[in-house]
Amino acid sequence: MYSKTNHSTSGNKNKDEMILAGRLSDLANTCYNRNIPVFSGFLNLNEQDVLSSAKKDFARVCVLTDGGYEYAERRVAVFLPYDDYEYTLPVEVIKVETDKRFADNLTHRDFLGALMNLGIERSLLGDIIISDGAAYVFCLERIAQFIADNLTRVRNDYVRCTRNCELDKDFSPSYKEIMGSVASLRLDAVISLAFNESRSHSVSYIEDGLVFVNGRLITTNAYNLKEGEIISVRGKGRFKYMYTKSETKKGRYMVVLNLYV
Repeated sequence: MYSKTNHSTSGNKNKDEMILAGRLSDLANTCYNRNIPVFSGFLNLNEQDVLSSAKKDFARVCVLTDGGYEYAERRVAVFLPYDDYEYTLPVEVIKVETDKRFADNLTHRDFLGALMNLGIERSLLGDIIISDGAAYVFCLERIAQFIADNLTRVRNDYVRCTRNCELDKDFSPSYKEIMGSVASLRLDAVISLAFNESRSHSVSYIEDGLVFVNGRLITTNAYNLKEGEIISVRGKGRFKYMYTKSETKKGRYMVVLNLYV
């Protein structure tokens, strides 16, 4: 594996990535040797990048990621014996709700904190979506009953859990449309527009290994974005570069972004 940051912690990070790559390799070998689908826990964006880098070593099996819905950020690595193998993702959705409509006052952090306080490993949990006054928690099936039995409070509110729920088939994340001009379609320029920050801040996010495009770590600010790509900045949020509306006489680009909220 290779180091992706210049931090003093890069050695530990490199070691963690090597351990993860080894675990993923073991899963791929199990899939190949037993001719069955095999699944990892939920991977964050950096872990998905490790998977992407290691894919060339898994040529004997089909590898993809699945988070339980189209727009998922946290995803399970799926190893299949062949390309069109039908599989059932071992992921369940738990609906968490209270008598009050809490969407405006309980946040993603509140729900994640309540779950982590139960002693649940982060790799067992996928995305947490707040929609229509309820939270939808994606988790591995083996932890679902434990969550349903033990998650009774989030912050100061008592909650109830319902297993085997589904999101609306037409669900998509809420977003705010941003339109503005950028000097180029370089990654740092578009990030600056999305989060209303300086180019220097955007460059630091990229150099610190915090920026992912379609789940792939990008460490150069010279990367030119393509329409439809989703950019995630750890600690800031994510957005989708929709399209370039026009080009000004001065050579600037008027672009449209969807910033997920």
